[in-house]
Amino acid sequence: MKVLVTGATGLVGQAIVKVLRQKGIPVNYLTTSKGKITSTEDFQGFYWNPAKGEIDLDCFENVQAIINLAGASIAKRWTPNYRKKILSSRINSLRTLRKGLEQSGNREVECLISASAIGIYPDSFSEYYDENQTKMDDGFLGEVVQKWEAEADTFEKLKIGVAKIRIGLVLSNNGGALPKMAQPVKKFLGAPMGSGEQWQSWIHIEDLAQMFVFAVENNLKGVYNGVAPNPVTNTKMIKELAKIMDMPLWLPNVPAFFLKAILGKMSTLVLASQRVSSKKIEEEGFSFQYVNICQALKSLYDHHDEEVPESVKA
Repeated sequence: MKVLVTGATGLVGQAIVKVLRQKGIPVNYLTTSKGKITSTEDFQGFYWNPAKGEIDLDCFENVQAIINLAGASIAKRWTPNYRKKILSSRINSLRTLRKGLEQSGNREVECLISASAIGIYPDSFSEYYDENQTKMDDGFLGEVVQKWEAEADTFEKLKIGVAKIRIGLVLSNNGGALPKMAQPVKKFLGAPMGSGEQWQSWIHIEDLAQMFVFAVENNLKGVYNGVAPNPVTNTKMIKELAKIMDMPLWLPNVPAFFLKAILGKMSTLVLASQRVSSKKIEEEGFSFQYVNICQALKSLYDHHDEEVPESVKA
């Protein structure tokens, strides 16, 4: 089996590539940066530019599965222009992939495993969401995820099985949200955000990488939540972080109005509450290595000296 990965140089992509290579599965990857193209027998880079619909068709050679992680980071200020980029980068990546696959003549691809996000679920302190939830978030993130998943589903027309993994808060000390949450704690400025009661459905980066590879190996189809079994409140998350870093928490909560003033609409990333179930993927036979927040944070902050890669790129 050979797997084609988009977004392979990003935070989650690097973790997935590592798992694939550990299992001896050859990887082709697409990158928008010609300087990031490397070429070995089992790890081969190819150039693409989804904004222009350009793709090197050789990337599909002998590929049986595609993992799609491409899309502009949502962790930048949501100006009107950047909001367009968040959406278009995800749609254009999938369209370019699909058209390229059709042109390549490859008929071996059996599955597409595409990243998605739990931002599709409405903000709620009381609901416990599983994949059967039909009510969708009516904000920007809900719109992005619905269009993103609909575009992934178009691969079914090519007789390809499609799975969408709705990713929660990814815990890694190499990038993403966690280092940003840890920074104020390190500086004695840690505090819960808003009420602190909002649910955060998190997942350890290693479990997420294993989940994507599990989905490929088992040819999964449909929607799966990429979250660990035990969501926590924001207050619990910050308290556990402070405990592991052996730092005091003495400041009052950061008021929601203050976060909205600084972050604008992007404040939804820290204030939205989504308690999400992982049961469906567990019922498929997937087992998590990190099921509770203390264990997950401890594993990350016992490995301080890992190299910091670049943040997620399309």
